[in-house]
Amino acid sequence: MPLPKLLITRRVYDSVFDSLSGVFDIQHNQDKDEPLSKSDLLRKLADKDYLLSTVVDRIDEEVLAAAPGLKCIASGAVGTNNIDLKACADRGIAVTNTPDVLTETTADFAWALLMATARRLTEAEQYLRQGQWKGWSFDQLSGVDVYGSTLGILGMGRIGSAIARRAQGFGMTVLYHNRRPANDEASARYVEKDALFKESDFVVLVVPYSPQTHHIVAAKELALMKTSACLVNIARGGVVDDKALVHALETGTIRAAGLDVFEGEPALDPGFLPLSNVVLTPHIASSTRATRGAMMQLAADNLLAHAQGRALLTQVA
Repeated sequence: MPLPKLLITRRVYDSVFDSLSGVFDIQHNQDKDEPLSKSDLLRKLADKDYLLSTVVDRIDEEVLAAAPGLKCIASGAVGTNNIDLKACADRGIAVTNTPDVLTETTADFAWALLMATARRLTEAEQYLRQGQWKGWSFDQLSGVDVYGSTLGILGMGRIGSAIARRAQGFGMTVLYHNRRPANDEASARYVEKDALFKESDFVVLVVPYSPQTHHIVAAKELALMKTSACLVNIARGGVVDDKALVHALETGTIRAAGLDVFEGEPALDPGFLPLSNVVLTPHIASSTRATRGAMMQLAADNLLAHAQGRALLTQVA
């Protein structure tokens, strides 16, 4: 009996690949690890039963129509805004994601961006590397204090809660806003969205992307923030109006920003590049070897479960 056909769109760890070998007839990207164009994805997926995709693979109606035999999509990410879940459900295609395994790592990185933004770390490193350091002074590259300040979290899910736990060690007041108050956040206080932006010294965005959260942070929200405040985005590109943020950073509406995600990534608004008051990273919040390995393996385990007739581990559609 022929093996079911699987397309893996990007390179995965050898251990993950080995776990799928022998169960699937695999078309892979192990050698080049280059992003697939839309036309390549349509062509390669046409005869496949299974797909292991990434957050940058857009799975829309056109892609699904080109793969009539597709049974299951295992995304190696938590967010699924790149997948048309309704179209998948209409076609009977199961979809899985990778929650939980990246929570702590992503929360750590939110703090890395927060600290780098507060203390001007990338600006200081460039200053040193460019040979500008000629001596010591009291106001040299002065940042702002994190300890004892107020942290605002927009989106108190798994990752938001992990960020809030870390704030306790910094003696911070923690505010949060969700669509509804969380039940288990005794150390954080629920506030309305406008109050969160007005009162916080640091605002961290952890909301999923959806039509409802598109540009949830725009010129209005940025204008509410303190001029000494910092914005950190580890959520998704599109939840922030990047053009409005560039303007806010240029004009001193807010002090600084730390950004791991961007509208239209891997492209980003070129207005960010000359700014010294923004820390920029290329969507790496979950990128430790252990965590990325766990994400890949969970996606693989979902594919194995489907192919072997077992319950899916983390089904979203």
